[in-house]
Amino acid sequence: MELEGVIEGKLSEVKNRGSLIERVVKVFLGFWALFVGLLFPLLILFILYYEARLAIEKFGVINFLKSTNWDPVAEDFGAATMVFGTFISTLLAILMAAPISIGIAIFITELAPKWFKPIISTAIELLAAIPSIIYGLWGFFILTPIMANKVEPWLQDKLGDVPIIGQLFSGIPTGVDVLTTSLVLSIMIIPFMSAVVRDSFEMVPSVMKESAYALGATQWEVVRKVVIPYTASGIAGGLILSTGRALGETMAVTFLAGNNPQIPKSLFDSFTTITVTLANQFTEADTDIYLSALYYLSMFLFLISLILLSVAKYLVLRLEKRWKV
Repeated sequence: MELEGVIEGKLSEVKNRGSLIERVVKVFLGFWALFVGLLFPLLILFILYYEARLAIEKFGVINFLKSTNWDPVAEDFGAATMVFGTFISTLLAILMAAPISIGIAIFITELAPKWFKPIISTAIELLAAIPSIIYGLWGFFILTPIMANKVEPWLQDKLGDVPIIGQLFSGIPTGVDVLTTSLVLSIMIIPFMSAVVRDSFEMVPSVMKESAYALGATQWEVVRKVVIPYTASGIAGGLILSTGRALGETMAVTFLAGNNPQIPKSLFDSFTTITVTLANQFTEADTDIYLSALYYLSMFLFLISLILLSVAKYLVLRLEKRWKV
């Protein structure tokens, strides 16, 4: 009896010690999850706001976004050219990458042989591991001469005289412009977009596709009328996640944009973006208001990316909820 009591006491002691360790681990992991997921972004936002307060007080929000001036000497700053350049290059990159990414996802999930699926999936995902500076160097030294000497003159010759559209292809083809930058950006975001869309397609219950085949639908009709409508939220989430990736790209865009603070009127015009301005001018900021304006730009980029990622997460959660139902 005494032995049993000793054993029970030891077991109780071990159990209590184990539960204490579990509670400590739970609190520790919970703290870091809360810190990384909520407190750290809020801390970044607070620091950006604190550093940008001089520019906020002087220029406001609307005037800062509307103004096209960026004159460090006169200490007159506006974000319109950077914001417009960021959005136009990102939009064109998404328009170029979306059809290719969806096509890749369709091929991998519906058309490719089973033995070939892991090979092509791995090959495409490896593109995401290439550093952005490599894309920038490739774009500047290889793609830019091709665009300037072959592609852009051909586009200008064929489309330059078309009403309305022709304005987009006016100017001098240099290769360091909106079109080349958007093309390289689209190549960079294809792995991300195709991976998300592929995962969304794989969430479609096989019974839905089998039912469509049983009713006499062809493979293309199953993709068009079953797979794509069912995964619309996942596709939208992939597009928005890729948009966030393109918005934050710096090195490749720095090589190819031209760093010209103007609103481009043609696809052949050089331009600048928020990230390019930050990368090139932070070391040159020699006044408080200059540095504060750069922090103000950073805060806008942070908020835009945060909103886009939140919307993407919401759309993906909608898709998962629909799949569970």
